Amino acid sequence: MTSSIPTREPDRRDASRLRALLRAIRNSNVCVLYQTCDLGYLWAENLPGIWADAWHVGVHDHEFMQDAMATELVAAKRSVLETGEQQSVEIAVPDGNQLRWFELSIDCDRDDAETIIGVVTTAVDVTELKRREQVLKTLLREVSHRSKNLLAIIQSIAMQTARFTGTVDDFLFKFRGRVQSLSYSQDLVTDSNWRGAQLHELVRSQMQKYIDVSDRRFTLSGDDPYIFPSAALHIGLAIHELIVNSTSYGALSNGEGTVAISGKLENIGTDRMSLRIKWDEKVPGALKEPDLNGRFGSAVLERIVPISVNGTSTYTLEHDGVTYSLDVPRSQFDL
Repeated sequence: MTSSIPTREPDRRDASRLRALLRAIRNSNVCVLYQTCDLGYLWAENLPGIWADAWHVGVHDHEFMQDAMATELVAAKRSVLETGEQQSVEIAVPDGNQLRWFELSIDCDRDDAETIIGVVTTAVDVTELKRREQVLKTLLREVSHRSKNLLAIIQSIAMQTARFTGTVDDFLFKFRGRVQSLSYSQDLVTDSNWRGAQLHELVRSQMQKYIDVSDRRFTLSGDDPYIFPSAALHIGLAIHELIVNSTSYGALSNGEGTVAISGKLENIGTDRMSLRIKWDEKVPGALKEPDLNGRFGSAVLERIVPISVNGTSTYTLEHDGVTYSLDVPRSQFDL
């Protein structure tokens, strides 16, 4: 007959498992708290610093938490004790000038006879997640706002285009070109993380579809500030109108005309500081079609764009060229 020798291997495994679990908790943003059935705290593991000074064995929620928060927690814990069903609560705890957010999972502890003997609360710090959610909500609101602005611009373009075209084919041709102009400007704005677009880059993006920007007939000079997003879309649209008509009727429709675009900061250092964008087009001989309304949407250049940037514009059409000047206030650009 052989005698069996008791083994303590299960106890060793349990102890090892407990040490590993405690180490994992301490290395995480998770806190575990245990309360007896009278809701007095018995122990806590990985307690956040904001509670550490006030917490001690036997303390109750109302003694170290704000009243409203403690009332909510106590109600949830009593429900767990009465029903045995797990509860979830989210709380915001003041931490200096900020808030720390915790998601609490509250469950009951049972003995071998399945009798409820305590309450276990697992608190997960979700502050960073909350902050990311707030940032995302802010970005979504901004995207919604900008989308509505863009749709309003497109609607205005459609109305003005229809007003100055006589056929469906002519409308579609001009409308597509103007929407594509918006897309070029929008790409620059998006690439800059919504800061805007630099003036020279904005001009080149509109010109490159119609002319090589290194062409001797075209020059771009002067100051190069950042144009804020909404203004960039409208200024890009103005440049589009000017270049399309220049390649169709004006200086760039032949080998001799020239177009010079410049930016100049005026009244620097004063509250009247502004940016003057100038288009100066020279055509040897005469323009093919001197009638303004017949050539392109004057409303875009003389009304829609200036109003949209809170600025002013002047347009001069002569037999040998076109001059367009747009004054943009300081509120629409950054140096």
